[in-house]
Amino acid sequence: MSKLDQVLVLDPPSDLRFKGPFTDVVTTNLKLKNPSDRRVCFKVKTTAPRRYCVRPNSGVIDAGAAVNISVMLQPFDYDPNEKSKHKFMVQTIFAPPNVSDMDLLWKDAKPDDLMDSKLRCVFELPSENDKVNDVEATKAAPMMNSAKADSTASTVPASASLDDTEVKKVQDKCKRLQVGCVEKTTLKPTDIIRMRKVPRSDHMTSNSTSLLGREATTASLPSLLVVIAAIFIGFFLGKFIL
Repeated sequence: MSKLDQVLVLDPPSDLRFKGPFTDVVTTNLKLKNPSDRRVCFKVKTTAPRRYCVRPNSGVIDAGAAVNISVMLQPFDYDPNEKSKHKFMVQTIFAPPNVSDMDLLWKDAKPDDLMDSKLRCVFELPSENDKVNDVEATKAAPMMNSAKADSTASTVPASASLDDTEVKKVQDKCKRLQVGCVEKTTLKPTDIIRMRKVPRSDHMTSNSTSLLGREATTASLPSLLVVIAAIFIGFFLGKFIL
């Protein structure tokens, strides 16, 4: 009995390409599509299991559905002169109506019921054009950042101008309030005349009181002199008589 052809459609169909540099994990995707009307179990195997991480590495694909598989190549020292011998194989089998134990299913599967597809791994280094594009991208990143900074800086004066206008509005309101207060406290002409008269009367009364005080002091001076002279005369007369 001849071997069954692969029921799944693989994308890519034959090669898994990994693009360097290989100083970090490099990931490529593999798409499995089930165009049949039956459920299909799949399993992904590789000749270098320590060099790759596959997620998911097994499962069930419903009729008409598809699944994306991530194949992650671990970092390594790449030698361009060394050809890659790594290979992958996608093994499939039609799922029975009631499947619960996948390990038991693959263990008991007959070789004639298995379908498989093989893919080889291809390692590629970035071309000169890709390097130029990467350099341009790294140069464009600071320019984009500076443009963003300029845009944010340009927005700052707008907010500042808004603050200035608000301050001006507040100042105008304060000026209006001050003008209103001045208008309310403005004196009438009659009040001004009264206020002018009051200081003059006070000044006149203060002047009159000062004049009276001066006259009183000048009037009391002769009497004091007479009293002092009488005391001296009595003092000398007493000495001569005695």
